[in-house]
Amino acid sequence: MLHTARQPKWIAMLVLALVLSTVFVVLSAWQFDQSTTDEDQIPQHTEEPVALTEIYEPARGITMHEADRIVELRGEFVADTQVMVADRLQDDVPGYWAVAAFRVDGAPDGEVIPVVRGWSEDYDDAGEPPAGELDLQGRLLPTEAPGPAPRDQPVGVLPSLSVAELINLWEEDSYSGFVVDFSGAALGDSGLEPVWVDPQPEPDEINWLNLFYGLEWFVFAGFAFYLWWRLVKDAHLKELEEQRLDREWEEQWRREQLAKLQSQPDGDHSETDDEPKDPPRD
Repeated sequence: MLHTARQPKWIAMLVLALVLSTVFVVLSAWQFDQSTTDEDQIPQHTEEPVALTEIYEPARGITMHEADRIVELRGEFVADTQVMVADRLQDDVPGYWAVAAFRVDGAPDGEVIPVVRGWSEDYDDAGEPPAGELDLQGRLLPTEAPGPAPRDQPVGVLPSLSVAELINLWEEDSYSGFVVDFSGAALGDSGLEPVWVDPQPEPDEINWLNLFYGLEWFVFAGFAFYLWWRLVKDAHLKELEEQRLDREWEEQWRREQLAKLQSQPDGDHSETDDEPKDPPRD
């Protein structure tokens, strides 16, 4: 089998198997690396208030270091920007979030950020946001995906808190996330109830899906070598079979030639026919 494996085509196949296995091992290592959560990626102090402008900039998405953080911000609500977001539960009661644009002091270009003022069971019972300079404190959350609005949904009511939709509606430059106010300062004199959003649970230390993919790529790396070995073995067995058939054919041919010589009278064959000739070769 070693003789077969040394043939140029099988050496080339071995090189190809090595290249493929290397790629598969690299992919496997990457998946194994992704299967564990780095402690540095998990925010450790989400409940310690920090200034919004210190950790988050407008026009970019929220990372794990910023999501769920309690942030402090100063500014004022922009008039005539309030909308209601449907399908919000408060103590298992369906209702609406009252959301308005809040212009943040210290934002690079005077950007606004959507602020959830509070919750109401009726969409027309929120009242206007308080006027003037306010200090707010709340949880910073990533934008929600836009969703289709039901045909019978009232004007000013949205199906989700999508910052992209609000930017088009308000025509204001905005942060990509939103803040749920915990301070109560955004309630004003309305009949809104305060909204509390718990921090998200910490992710598992092991991502089993990535771990499975890592094992899968490792198996593929081993299979590349197995496939090469199997092909070489089959080629070697084929060579052995061809050699066996050649020997059998040669023996059969010699027997036939010898039988012909033995069947002829002693004086009927020439001197050169005393010995059987070698069988013809292909």
